[in-house]
Amino acid sequence: MRKMKFPMRYLIVILTFICTSVCYIERVGFSIAYTFAADAAGVNQSSKGMILSTFYYGYACSQVPGGWAAQKMGGRRILLFSFMLWSLTCALVPLDPNRAAVLVIVRLLVGVAQGFIFPSIHTVLAQWVPPHERSRSVSLTTSGMYLGAAMGMLLLPTLVNIKGPQSVFMTEATLGVFWSLLWFKYASDPPRSEHPKAAAAGFGESLLPVRGIQKEKLENGGISARAGTIPWKKIIISLPVWAIVVNNFTFHYALYVLMNWLPTYFEQGLQLSLQDMGSSKMMPYLNMFIFSNMGGILADHLITRRILSVTRTRKFLNTVGFIVASMALMALPFFRTSSGAVFCSSMALGFLALGRAGFAVNHMDIAPRYAGIVMGVSNTAGTLAGIVGVDLTGRLLEASKANYSDISSPGSWNNVFMIPGLLCILSSFAFLFFSTGERIFD
Repeated sequence: MRKMKFPMRYLIVILTFICTSVCYIERVGFSIAYTFAADAAGVNQSSKGMILSTFYYGYACSQVPGGWAAQKMGGRRILLFSFMLWSLTCALVPLDPNRAAVLVIVRLLVGVAQGFIFPSIHTVLAQWVPPHERSRSVSLTTSGMYLGAAMGMLLLPTLVNIKGPQSVFMTEATLGVFWSLLWFKYASDPPRSEHPKAAAAGFGESLLPVRGIQKEKLENGGISARAGTIPWKKIIISLPVWAIVVNNFTFHYALYVLMNWLPTYFEQGLQLSLQDMGSSKMMPYLNMFIFSNMGGILADHLITRRILSVTRTRKFLNTVGFIVASMALMALPFFRTSSGAVFCSSMALGFLALGRAGFAVNHMDIAPRYAGIVMGVSNTAGTLAGIVGVDLTGRLLEASKANYSDISSPGSWNNVFMIPGLLCILSSFAFLFFSTGERIFD
């Protein structure tokens, strides 16, 4: 690829896109395989919610440490380590719904391992991608999550029916090891020669971990301004950071509730078979893939053509995405047909993905040098949303049986989708009032 003059930063973006795809095949795969096995074993909804949410406890614990490790040791190395760790752990998963303690431990380990991935990705992209390409690069990378989820929803139910739920985990582990080999062979740190203006623009070698001879130069006063300690206090009290955190929480609350409970909603809420739904069940995630890339391209167009400032671009896309998503989420339980439910969930997830061109790229706008750290902080909030949302949904559905005898009634699902809908409205206003596209951390 180098002989063909293919820019290395493009290869990095493509590899991180594949990385997020594989990660979300794993997450959707566990939801599908475990739901199949748990329903066959007669596990109640509350217990299912507990197991499905366990991953996010481990995921939350490693977000900030993942950002710190990527900052200190390099995102490229940490990304490889974390990917190999979750792949090997995934290969050892014994899918027995009656052995809840074992499942909890294994899902915690997978969550911890995957928690290092996204802070590492943001650190790598901040090093490689210049500011005018960040929106579409981050959008393409994160859209891999949705393509992976779509492919998982399309293919894995059939795999479960043919080979059994355990086959899902071996498939995921194989994909994980394959990606790790690609990353080991092709990924590298950005050389200074490719980015002579990197320090001024806020990307490139100037953002790499400082060690060895470079550290000695810094200690002698060479470029000490770039070698300061991580400004934890400034990060924690920054309103623009909190605007990102709040929106990350809301985005992932809605995403994780739908990702983990949409199979149950289709099968028990609407009395549909996932396998009989064919390719339509993948449409919500495919829509996310499309809208995520549309948002990134539109954001970079608005910024590079100077139609809107970076700040106004982020606020515009974030607000439109979250407001439309809120309306679709609150309308979802009133659509009782397969096509109606797929349309509503597709609109909700699609416009949430569009909103990522606002808050999700903002880490690198305000803190390119500490993008992994800020991503770790905000993604911790997003992970807590997974813990709260996935577990709370199971409890809400279990409690609704007292009023509706089962969960096929629309009333059983009203609160499930109303909560993320209202959160979307509140979060969009928080981002509108407190965010900025200006660099505030040197």
